[in-house]
Formats: sequence, C-alpha cells, structure tokens
Amino acid sequence: MIPASGTVVTYPAGDVASTGTVVHVVDVGSGRTAVVLDRTAFHPVDTAWPDQPADRGALRIGDRRLEVVDAVVGAAREDELLLGADVPVRTGTEGWTFVVAHIVADGQPAEGDVVEVSVHPEYRAALSAGHTACHLASLALDHGLAGAWRKDVPRDPLGAPAFDALAIERSRITPGGSRDEYRIGKSLRRKGFDPEALTDTAGLAERVNERLAAWVLAGGAVRVDRDGDTLADRRTWVCSLEQGEARIPCGGTHLTALSELSRVTVAFDVEEADGGQRLIMTTTAEVRGGADA
Repeated sequence: MIPASGTVVTYPAGDVASTGTVVHVVDVGSGRTAVVLDRTAFHPVDTAWPDQPADRGALRIGDRRLEVVDAVVGAAREDELLLGADVPVRTGTEGWTFVVAHIVADGQPAEGDVVEVSVHPEYRAALSAGHTACHLASLALDHGLAGAWRKDVPRDPLGAPAFDALAIERSRITPGGSRDEYRIGKSLRRKGFDPEALTDTAGLAERVNERLAAWVLAGGAVRVDRDGDTLADRRTWVCSLEQGEARIPCGGTHLTALSELSRVTVAFDVEEADGGQRLIMTTTAEVRGGADA
C-alpha cells in the first residue's frame, strides 16, 4: 500500500544509493513494470516541468538485478495511481500522494520486497553539473539583459529584471549543460522588453560569460534546501554569490559548490517564431579534473 506521505527521496542530499521497500507494483504494458518504493535515491523526470532527465541505475532484490529503464513521477488519489504524462496535477498538489515510479523491463517484484537502489554516479554528476550551470546561466542572462526593459517587472533572486522567469518556454538539462528556449512575443513586449536587445547576441554572450567566469572563480557553496523529505515537499536551489544568496525553486540535483566547475559558458541563437522570436541559450559546464561534464 502506498504510504499517505508518498515516496521519501534522498537524491536532494546527493545520495546515489538507498534501500527501500516495495509498496506498489503495476504493469504498465509492453513488458514493463512500475515499481514504487517507500524510499529512493533515484531522481525521476517531473511531469509538469521535465527539465532534468531521470537517473540511470538499477534495483537489486536479493541476487536479482533489475535495470531501471525510466523513472517518472506518479500521483495517487483514493485507489487510482497515475504515472508520468497521465498525472493531471503539479507535484505537491493537495489531496494527492506523490511517488517515484521506477520502470523496469525484466522481472516483477512483490510488495514487501526489500530493494537496494543504485544510481549511475557519473551520469548523475554530469546532470548535476548541467543543472547548476543552467541556474547560473539564467541569472547571468537576466543581468545581461537588464538594460532591455522599458517598464518595471518582477525581479530575479539577485534583483535583476526576471527575463528568464518571464520568457522561458522550455528548458532541458543535458549531461554537462543545458538548452533553454525563450519566447519573445507580444506578451513580453507589452511587459516592456525591447527585442532590439537581441540583435547583438555576440555582445550578450560576452556579458553573460564574463559574469559566469567571475562566479565560477569565486567558487560559492551550493545546497538544496528542503521543506521535508518526500517527493511532494518543496525544494530550493541555494547558491552563494558575490551579489547575494540566490534561491530558485528546483526539484533537480546539483553540485555542492561552484568550485567543482572550471568553466561555464553560453552561446545564443535567435530564430523566428510565430509572431515573434525565440532566443536559444546553450550552456556548457566544464568540471575540474576532466572534460565537459
């Protein structure tokens, strides 16, 4: 039976291994089974904002090893469990119980089985570097476009006009980086944004990369604050920067300090979109002691 509190998740603390008990098993078709544990270190892809991919890894039950082919958020209400794209609400919505569903292709555990969870550490580290760099780049982009606004708008955690929050259309974390797409249309122009600021993307990249270089050099601490230990509890990325402590709501995984990075850079493209433009920011993170994360 799924506990009312949902799945306890340990990945926000950086865990790549955990032990849990099977509380629910469901056949999802095509020879695959969704396994819900009471506790896991496995990061799932979120339904409402699927920016970070699921971890890679396996479940071990005794001498059986079950490869996890995907991990998604599940939501239960009364006797119904919905998975992935079928979840109709955001994680944390009152009245629902939220769980991590580990999708396996071979074998079907039973409720009550004790499971050892193992996550691929190098892949997790690469995604964590990409996600931390993504947040840094969004703040540096807000700063780089601060002069493009003709009206007062909401501010980001460091006090700059919040271009990222106001224009973001899609974000995808990749191993060692990210790709963020911003929509510049009538709505953003009415808020006071001047699209002419995007005519010089080389200059914009220079400003953003200069700020990123300073932040990486300073090597500030990074942590994930949590309101609780379950999947439904609010989590916040916190980073110490020269301009202050940046706090961004985030359910992903991260580095523990910017000193783990040797370099973060961005590049920009602008393409035509219906009734406006789309700005694409590609972020690359290089980790110390290696090539791109």
